[in-house]
Amino acid sequence: MTVTLLYFDGCPNWQEAEDRLHEAMRRAGRPVSDLRAERVITPEDAQRLRFRGSPTILVDGEDPFADAAAPVGLACRLFQTPDGLLGAPTVEQLVAAMR
Repeated sequence: MTVTLLYFDGCPNWQEAEDRLHEAMRRAGRPVSDLRAERVITPEDAQRLRFRGSPTILVDGEDPFADAAAPVGLACRLFQTPDGLLGAPTVEQLVAAMR
């Protein structure tokens, strides 16, 4: 399994997502070496990667939190969590996405 964290520098939420991903991978028994981070720089990169905002988390190339109606582009992203809208999924949501 490969987990990819797509982000852009203008969004502060990607760092929280990365921290949560490390914890989720530990809980799921996955090596952190399975995580790669990729910075999205241009609008063209965003289109090519189907980047629906920062952070975008891909599990084996698929976005388990995708909203087909969300626009593609360089923007911050919000996630529906049990605690309301947050800038990153919860650790529990990430563990579930990896299963």
